[in-house]
Amino acid sequence: MTSNPSLRDLYNPPSSAWAFIPPPPPMQNASVPAPAPAATSYQWTTRPAHNSIFDLSPSLDLSEPSSLDVSLLLRSLFASALLQYTSTALVMPLEVGKLLLQIQWIPKDAPAPSSQIYEEEEEEETLSDSTNEDESYFADPAASHTKYPAPKPVDDQGYVIRTSVLEDGTRPEYIIPVGSMNGTWDMVKRVATFRGEGWLSLWKGLLTSCIHDVLFSNVQPLVDNIIHSIFLSSAAGLYRPPLLLPVASHVITGFLLSPLDLVRTRLVAQSAMQRYRTYTGPFDALRQIIAQEGGIRSIYFHPQVLIPTILDNGLRPLLHILMPTLIAPRLGFGPHVAPDTSPIAWAFAQVLGSMASLLITLPIETVRRRLQVQTRGTAKALRTCAETRPVPYNGVVDALWHIVTEERSDLPIKRRSKPRKQQAEHAEENDSNDLIAEKQDESRWLRNTGIGQLYRGMRMRVGVSVIVLLLTTFGGQQEVDGGWAEL
Repeated sequence: MTSNPSLRDLYNPPSSAWAFIPPPPPMQNASVPAPAPAATSYQWTTRPAHNSIFDLSPSLDLSEPSSLDVSLLLRSLFASALLQYTSTALVMPLEVGKLLLQIQWIPKDAPAPSSQIYEEEEEEETLSDSTNEDESYFADPAASHTKYPAPKPVDDQGYVIRTSVLEDGTRPEYIIPVGSMNGTWDMVKRVATFRGEGWLSLWKGLLTSCIHDVLFSNVQPLVDNIIHSIFLSSAAGLYRPPLLLPVASHVITGFLLSPLDLVRTRLVAQSAMQRYRTYTGPFDALRQIIAQEGGIRSIYFHPQVLIPTILDNGLRPLLHILMPTLIAPRLGFGPHVAPDTSPIAWAFAQVLGSMASLLITLPIETVRRRLQVQTRGTAKALRTCAETRPVPYNGVVDALWHIVTEERSDLPIKRRSKPRKQQAEHAEENDSNDLIAEKQDESRWLRNTGIGQLYRGMRMRVGVSVIVLLLTTFGGQQEVDGGWAEL
């Protein structure tokens, strides 16, 4: 009795290649049935889709060998730099106007002088045909109403001493007249039309601002990831990371980039006139600051630089996180308002929070700008295009105190102008009227306080917040302050 042969050894698996394989020839043994011919198999290959925007993004085909495309990398870097530079250039005029308003010093004891000063000419009256010689001979000199201005004080070299920042005669030619700008846009127009500045001055410090913004937007996430990896390694199961970690990342990044911020403020504040200019560019400014103001240690750890940097870069993210969570429940939106569940309500609360945060962050920013324009060490005083305080501040608290107590906020300041004849004939009456007007001005609280000086640029910030809210509501943008927070 013979056993049936096994068919297990006669099985051929189908080929996976793109080919037509003929069936194997039949076996010689007729008692064993020939196996069925293998079915023809096909292998389909997929073509990767072109996934590049303006040919700047790499392909997503992982089967291709990975290699560095230098031309693609250079085009991507150039496009990103051009986009950042253009966006910074669009908002730079407003930034320049706001910064010059913040550093401008307007003391409250500065009288509002007349726009024109007139003097009576004795020779014209003496040689006039209509004047009677007899009447002029017997006239009482004490009864004359002709009033001459008092001589101005001079120094040892004979130069007139400047007694008021509102005097046009003693004002340096590189300083923009104070008192006529009440907002950021007014300062922008004044800088553009001023003889010593011009339209190009609205973009002073553009390259430094662009480099600072690019570095901040890239270094801050890197620092934040490092801090999270260090402090959250054992607490990975937490739902929300601690509040101080993102604040710490902003403070560390702001501290690392504080020299660039100092250079940017100095470049914007200095005069654009060639003979009064202190720095020729950002590298020259950084070199002079390091050489004359105490070295690298001073530009990082000097109290007038370190303390404002920590306050400015710490309060902004802290209030940005806290304010929406505090405002949203009090507006009737509910205790659990979040960006994913109620995007419009959260955007509205976030914009209101940013407006409320300006009441705290703007004074700190103003004090920081004023301390940045002060030179230290052996460096000469910076000749700024805006009026600055001749006596330097000693710190943050001292600057806040002197701004509030010695400056005025009633801008624009109205200047008095009188015709020549009326001023000559009614000198005593004009003096009494000026005294009454001065007393009325002193009764106004804005005339006696400098609180308004701490909030220069407030209206521009509020306007930007409203625009961002509208773009968020109708455009579906999730991040409210993306790119606009610097304003």
